[in-house]
Amino acid sequence: MKKLLVTGSAGLIGSEVVSHFANKGWQVIGIDNNMRADFFGEGGDTTWNARRLVSVFQNYTHFQIDIRDRKGLEEFVKENRPDAIVHTAAQPSHDLAASRPYDDFDVNAVGTMNLLEATRKYSTQIPFVHMSTNKVYGDAPNNLNLIENDSRWDYADPEYFDGISEDFTIDQSKHSIFGASKVAADVMVQEYGRYFGMPTCCLRGGCLTGPNHSGVELHGFLSYLIKCNIIGKQYTIFGYKGKQVRDNIHSHDVSTFIECFLNNPRNGEVYNLGGGRDNSVSILEAFALIESISGKEMSYVYSDQNRSGDHMCYISNLSKMKDHYPGWAITKDLKTTFQEIHDSWVSRLK
Repeated sequence: MKKLLVTGSAGLIGSEVVSHFANKGWQVIGIDNNMRADFFGEGGDTTWNARRLVSVFQNYTHFQIDIRDRKGLEEFVKENRPDAIVHTAAQPSHDLAASRPYDDFDVNAVGTMNLLEATRKYSTQIPFVHMSTNKVYGDAPNNLNLIENDSRWDYADPEYFDGISEDFTIDQSKHSIFGASKVAADVMVQEYGRYFGMPTCCLRGGCLTGPNHSGVELHGFLSYLIKCNIIGKQYTIFGYKGKQVRDNIHSHDVSTFIECFLNNPRNGEVYNLGGGRDNSVSILEAFALIESISGKEMSYVYSDQNRSGDHMCYISNLSKMKDHYPGWAITKDLKTTFQEIHDSWVSRLK
């Protein structure tokens, strides 16, 4: 039985990866110290998800380990001897990073470095998948020619119709403190792949979402938006007329791509991981879609001040992913994803 180590195993992507590989017959070990509750309060607590995984999967074991604990992490990897590592643990919020920059950098950059070095000391042969972010591109996508449509911003130039590709610049732009710490981690994961010949990849996620997301205002765009609709809470749009666009990918489709990479790994690769144009949506369009599902009108207020470094329009170009792994494809469309998140919140809020 193969053994997979998942960091941030009680979070959205971590828990989906745990479930996916546990169902495939892998022995899965997860580490998660529920720092999300420290970052976001009660609404961000993932204890419920950790308990769910332990109760559902006999081949899953949960550990309370902090990735900032360099020595403890090194000993843990050495003792447990995983066949692959999927690193999803992170501080994920732009706004929180600005108020707690040391914590943000220690988790995102130093924590990733700790895990990379622990892996290298154990084995340079096992695949290492790092959940990066499209925020490594900073606000440079906002410099593209954009057009304003009735409900969304969009790319004016045909060459960007399918979205942003992996050769887009990450330099000379405003990233947010969060984006900068993720750049540090992203580049180091690439370097361990190239310098030490390790099979590593960075998955530069757009909006990763799904029914197990503990969405809060500071992180978890769709999950939080849908929760607000269900409970009648006022949602705040931050700038860009509510026409800012994100492409959304269901956590299941993230897990299936990770499986493809583990089965045929490459050294020091980078992939833009999102839902592509077909799964793109603006905030205004998201309001309309959830209203059609829940039958409830969206309550919202508008703030002229956009979030610093925020993208006006971001769509992931999936061409490289599909070229390297032609057996992979998006299987969850936008409406299905909305419906699943809606149903999950209805169940959890009971």
